[in-house]
Parts: sequence; C-alpha cells; structure tokens
Amino acid sequence: MPQMIFVNLPVKDLEASKNFFGKLGYGFNPQFSDETAACLIISDTIFFMLITESRFKEFTKKEIADAEKTTEAILCLSADSRAKVDEMADAALASGGFPANAPMDEGFMYSRSFEDPDRHLWEVMWMDPAAVEGGQA
Repeated sequence: MPQMIFVNLPVKDLEASKNFFGKLGYGFNPQFSDETAACLIISDTIFFMLITESRFKEFTKKEIADAEKTTEAILCLSADSRAKVDEMADAALASGGFPANAPMDEGFMYSRSFEDPDRHLWEVMWMDPAAVEGGQA
C-alpha cells in the first residue's frame, strides 16, 4: 500500500473553504468529514483535512498561526501543463482566493501562487518532464 499524506489545515469557515476548493474541481470524502472537518481529496494518496479552528485547537497546545501575518507552510501542487497552472490559479482568484506572489517562469518550470480564503499560501507548479529526466531541475 502506498504511503498517504494527510495535511491538516485550520479554517475559519468550513463551508466557505469547501465551496472554494469545490470550485477548483476537488471533491471531499464524506467518510472523513463532519460539521467540524472536511477531507479534501487531492489524489489517491494526498488529502487535506480542513478543520474548524475550534476543533483544530484540540490537536495542539500551540497557537494557530495567523496566516494573514505569517507563513506556516507553502502548499505546492503539481499541474500537467503551464495552461493548467494558469487555469487553477485563475480559478482560485475568481473563487475568493487572494493574489500572492508574481508568477515564476524558469523556462523548464512555471508556477503561480495564491492564498485561499483563510490566507494559506498555495503554489501550482508545472515542470517540463524532459528537464526532470535530464536532471536540469
């Protein structure tokens, strides 16, 4: 069985977060979702648990980072093409996301970033498969 990853993210408004990621084309696993959490499906092995801040606080003694003021992580997703990078970033901005950094174009690698409604920083990246195979990345 391949190893899976579950990234836990605190959210202020669970329904708003579900709507945002739904508009980006992602689905949710109802088996691991309730009124305090939603299991966002990225792939067969990658999931993001969107957890209300009050529920999230039950899992840590630390303060929850204020994502408007600090960057706790940069969450990077791959895309199949440069066009898909633009498509996802544009959809995120049109669906209530916020602009983040300027696009990065290294020729063999292209990325754009945005912030979700809770201001978590996301990046969508395409890398030329030939560059990866040739070790140029």
